[in-house]
Formats: sequence, C-alpha cells, structure tokens
Amino acid sequence: MIKIGSGAIQPNLVSGQDDCLTDSQHEPTTDARLVEQVRRGDRDAFGVLVGRYEKKLQRVLLRLVRDSEQARDLAQESFLRVYQHLDQFDTSRRFGPWLFRVGVNLAVDWLRRRKPTVRLSQIVREDGSTIEVFDPDPRPQLELEQEVHHVLQEIPLNYRTVLILRDLEGFSCSEVAAIEGRREATIRWRLSRAREMFRKIWERRQESGR
Repeated sequence: MIKIGSGAIQPNLVSGQDDCLTDSQHEPTTDARLVEQVRRGDRDAFGVLVGRYEKKLQRVLLRLVRDSEQARDLAQESFLRVYQHLDQFDTSRRFGPWLFRVGVNLAVDWLRRRKPTVRLSQIVREDGSTIEVFDPDPRPQLELEQEVHHVLQEIPLNYRTVLILRDLEGFSCSEVAAIEGRREATIRWRLSRAREMFRKIWERRQESGR
C-alpha cells in the first residue's frame, strides 16, 4: 500500500506544474511523465504527485465535509483509488482534475450517507478564502465564516460543490467542469444559480436575524 505523506503544494496546481526539476532537462516534471514513471514501477514518482496535490485536495474536501479527520481519510482514499487505476488514466488529459473528481465524488457520497449537521467548531479560517457577502457592516471573521457556512448548508449539494470549487477554492470554470465531469456551460449555469441562491439565503437570514 502506498504511504501518503505530507508534501508542499506549489502554485498552478491543476495545470500540473511545479518546481520539481528533472536531472537531465532542468524543466518541470509534468504530471503525465510522473504517471508514466509510476506505471514503470517508480513509486517515488507517485510520492511527487501526492506532494503536488495533497494539501489542496484536503482543503477542498474539508470545505465539503467540514470534518478534518474525514477530509484526511477521503484524501487518502482518493490517492489510493487513483493509484490503483493509474493504468486507465489517459496521459493526454490533465491529472489534477481527475484526482479532484475522484475526491469530490467520494466526499459527495459520504455526505449523502450521513444526516446533515452544522459543526461550527470546524469552521476553517483561511485568509482570502471566503466569498463576497452582502453586508455593509463588517463582523468578526469567525462569525462571518460561521454565517457563510450556515448559508452554504442550505444550498443543494450539486450547486454547493460548484460554488465551493469556483468561489472558495479558486478553480476556473473549465477546471470545475473537468472535476465534475460536466460541460463548462453547465458549470457556469450552476454557478450562476448557486450565487443567486447564496444571495437570497444570505439576505433572508439577515432580515430575519438568522
């Protein structure tokens, strides 16, 4: 079994580029090349892929499941499933969206099997990670994040997932489409609907005093 360790995530994750250099060409090692190396039996190459995506994948999963331990378990399962099916991966496509699609699907399945709950103790505090809200009066950061979390829980899961990936995690619409396995036009439509749902729920809660 592959041991999944912590690794540093570099910018430009979904494009599969980082500062890992090859010995001979002094160029970034692409995901496709790493996949080919893993297929030839180089497990260290898979460790590079883990290091490239692990932290961001865990953060995305935490946004969805709101449980840090469960997010780590789902990330571990995602990497394991990808490793087990690496022979089926088309290296002409991008590895990142495939991995995140596996992870998001696992998270969605987990959410559908459990009763929805709101766990305020597990709100994630990250600078620059909240979406725009419609309140002219600033409030303490934690209270704001808690309120955003409450609103997100009222949005249907398929819309909420797109909103989290695009507006909280910063994936482009094309990347979200690849992760979700949908056409980009569909993602843009869902995103528009999700933002409108968020706005209406937010305004309703403010007017009613929550």
